Amino acid sequence: MEPTCEVVITAPDASWLVDFSRRLVEDRLCAGSHVVTEIRAVYTWQGETVDRPEARVALHTRRSLVPEIVDLANRYHPYQVPCVIALPIADGNPAYLAWIVDETRRPQPIAADPEQG
Repeated sequence: MEPTCEVVITAPDASWLVDFSRRLVEDRLCAGSHVVTEIRAVYTWQGETVDRPEARVALHTRRSLVPEIVDLANRYHPYQVPCVIALPIADGNPAYLAWIVDETRRPQPIAADPEQG
């Protein structure tokens, strides 16, 4: 079976993550998502310590689709450098892992951005 993973993305609000996740599910880039509506993020950005509420989503997908998800997040995310990480799923319910693969499509080449030439 094709390797699967959990992709974690954070954003300033849950509504953006729900809309983004819905688009990924409809485009079959992930089988499903779990949105956590409020987390607290503490990090350094441009020399300043930031402490603010955010939201988090966990997407279940094929590992081979991660580059497409990263590309879309980089294009549409409200942050300049969005948090998008992929964690391998080492094991789990075989029926659930098969569902992830069945509900996602094979990867497609990422088209060049026409604005970047």
